[in-house]
Amino acid sequence: MSEWQKTNWRNKPRVQMPDYTDQEALNAVESQLSNYPPLVFAGEARSLKEKLAAASRGDAFLLQGGDCAESFAQFTADGIRDTFKVMLQMAMVLTYGAKVPVVKVGRMAGQFAKPRSAPTEVVNGVELPSYRGDIINELDFTPQARIPDPKKMLQAYTQAAATLNLLRAFSTGGYADVHKVHSWTLGFTETEKASKYRVMSERIADALDFIKAAGLDSKIAHELRTVDFYTSHEGLLLEYEEALTRLDSTSGKWLAGSGHMIWIGDRTRQPDGAHVEFCRGVLNPIGLKCGPTTTADDLKVLMNKLNPENEAGRLTLIARFGAGSVGDHLPRLIKAVQEEGANVVWSCDPMHGNTIKSSTGYKTRPFDSVLREVREFFAVHAAEGTVPGGVHFEMTGQDVTECTGGVVAVTDEDLSDRYHTACDPRLNASQSLELAFLVAEELVKRRGTTANEAAA
Repeated sequence: MSEWQKTNWRNKPRVQMPDYTDQEALNAVESQLSNYPPLVFAGEARSLKEKLAAASRGDAFLLQGGDCAESFAQFTADGIRDTFKVMLQMAMVLTYGAKVPVVKVGRMAGQFAKPRSAPTEVVNGVELPSYRGDIINELDFTPQARIPDPKKMLQAYTQAAATLNLLRAFSTGGYADVHKVHSWTLGFTETEKASKYRVMSERIADALDFIKAAGLDSKIAHELRTVDFYTSHEGLLLEYEEALTRLDSTSGKWLAGSGHMIWIGDRTRQPDGAHVEFCRGVLNPIGLKCGPTTTADDLKVLMNKLNPENEAGRLTLIARFGAGSVGDHLPRLIKAVQEEGANVVWSCDPMHGNTIKSSTGYKTRPFDSVLREVREFFAVHAAEGTVPGGVHFEMTGQDVTECTGGVVAVTDEDLSDRYHTACDPRLNASQSLELAFLVAEELVKRRGTTANEAAA
């Protein structure tokens, strides 16, 4: 790793990145960012890696969720709070199901850039460059708005810093108190349509009551009132990533200072590409999206490049195949991992393989398809005797209407009511929490199966 430099990616083939027309302006922004403080610190990244190592063994469970693409225009403190709140609720329910700590990682404070299926798009006969996220260009369909602007990286940094500041305050300032979180969840299960989750919710309440009655709450007050919350994003815009990369004085390794965890997308995982070259050299935990076209040979090469020391917690493989296709692809990738003896966290992204166009013309994701892919993911791991280490959702704490289904059912006709996403459809607060209950049920089943196997 000693030969790695943070600029090495510039000598590799690059995809899904903008071609800036003003090189002087780009150079000025990169220089300015390189003098800014990092957004996260090496000790935090190492802490996350340790927790992910536990998830790889089944001693923890990863919950990763948040925005498809963070927006400059929709940035509010309430929006951050609401997503954080729902993730805490989801984590509490999943902790009950898994009976292990839940590692909470937000798609926040950096998820500004998006890969696109085509470099251009056509509207009413007019062809313009695709929108690639607020850190690059603008959503408005005009020639000027679609020109990549390097100064947007400075605005992204400012918004990410403000987001992290608020998340850290929420995490340690009492907002994350476990009793408060559970009271929110009870409110959800008290609605008639969500009453089927009330039994699990009441069991969580019983556990909290026992802790209080036994006098343990005062002894573990800090643990009950605070959480560790980490941030992540797709490391797509490498000029931004490089500018925020810093040398860690403790370890002598390089830190991607833009977020605790960065991942490589299904469209940018070329073994000899720029994104793999950049990510292989930073100490952060790295995610790797694995889609239907991921071959066993490519996965083996990528694992060796991204985690040459086979360090537990370093690499998370995020499976995204689509409902009905998990059994066709996941077993062969599990076999490739086993043949290499690789330490990985297996996580399920049931969002990206289940995007469809609704009858009303909106891009959406059916809740039932999302749930089906999660269940198939657990079923394959049960059959293979491997550990399903986590889930990865695009979701928001707001009451949007972007994905159909759920107990508070969103129909195709409802999508236009509150369809606010700039890119892909997200689960709303109710759908996210319901999914957590359903995933918790899968975790309870797995726990029972594992216990039965041990007894046998």
